[in-house]
Amino acid sequence: MNRMLAGKCFCGAVHYAVADAFLYAANCHCSNCRRTTGSAFKPFAGIERDKLRVTQGGDHLALFGEVDANDTHCTTCGSLLYSVVRDGQFVHVPMGTLVDDPTIRPTHHIFVGSKAPWFTITDTLPQYEGHVPHQD
Repeated sequence: MNRMLAGKCFCGAVHYAVADAFLYAANCHCSNCRRTTGSAFKPFAGIERDKLRVTQGGDHLALFGEVDANDTHCTTCGSLLYSVVRDGQFVHVPMGTLVDDPTIRPTHHIFVGSKAPWFTITDTLPQYEGHVPHQD
């Protein structure tokens, strides 16, 4: 059984629990992630949707998008809590909302082709213009 990690929004109205069983993690530099976080990039970790559950404040959720493809925010403080992706099967958890330290760390940068021109990537992680190319 995987240990559960706690996460929450800035104001504390919404809390969630997610298994420490993330399948991948990356730093996304796309303009949507930059706008929704107000930062140079969004460090996120991906996991199956059924491994995350809101434990407090479910009535404080605002979905931007569709049920199976959205960004879920707190209605009180606006924090991005998670993004529902890949036809609703997965969630991308912004690592900054985790209270507990996950086992996984970002392994690459994606969408560097649209990164903020004022930000310089200074680590040695692989960089991709868009999504990570599929390996056959």
